[in-house]
Amino acid sequence: MVNAISLYVEHGNETFHSVHVEAARRVAIQARQAGIKHLVHLSGIGSDPRSRSLYIRKRGEGELAVLGAFANAIVIRPAVMFGPDDAFLTTILKLLKRLPIYPMFGTGQTRLQPAYVEDVAEAIVRAAQRTETNAITFECGGPRVYTYEELLRTIAREAGLKRILIPVPFGAWKALAWIAEMMPSPPITRNQVELMQVDNVPSSEMPGFGQLGISPHTVEKTLQEILRMH
Repeated sequence: MVNAISLYVEHGNETFHSVHVEAARRVAIQARQAGIKHLVHLSGIGSDPRSRSLYIRKRGEGELAVLGAFANAIVIRPAVMFGPDDAFLTTILKLLKRLPIYPMFGTGQTRLQPAYVEDVAEAIVRAAQRTETNAITFECGGPRVYTYEELLRTIAREAGLKRILIPVPFGAWKALAWIAEMMPSPPITRNQVELMQVDNVPSSEMPGFGQLGISPHTVEKTLQEILRMH
């Protein structure tokens, strides 16, 4: 059984606590009561119950809630995910095509290790097929670590674009996101800005794709697929 429910923007009763903590706990309790052997909880790198960020803190509390209700749960923490028609690479590519001068998050030095969505799906399957029944957490990242600036330049280069990248302070991004959150479907949220302030790279001390026998796909290969589609 897999719990992959998540929330980026709070709406009324749909809060980070209700979705990432309470709902996750209920799923774990019901899975245990139903006699499910393997429960996989999809979380994210950086989840931390001690974080000052509400979103990141609730993701971390959610992991603890799941493990408290289903002692041998498997937690999968992927890095930021990408794939064809996604909200990450595809969105950046579209913006790079439209904007000759591209605003970066901060100075562009946040480190990212993007993971291909189908590799993450395969990791979930293989983790659930493990014969061991102990609780374990996997952190899954792609084959290369980029700074945010390096990733933008890689995407632009693959698309044959020459763009000027300018740093924009995170404070300005948070103010913009605060205004954007008043829209029905905000293009950016303060939580996403907070995530971009923290490196999104798996810990070398945690098991990941390698321990599951998976060779992760590169960003460049998927970019070529996206470019052919568009």
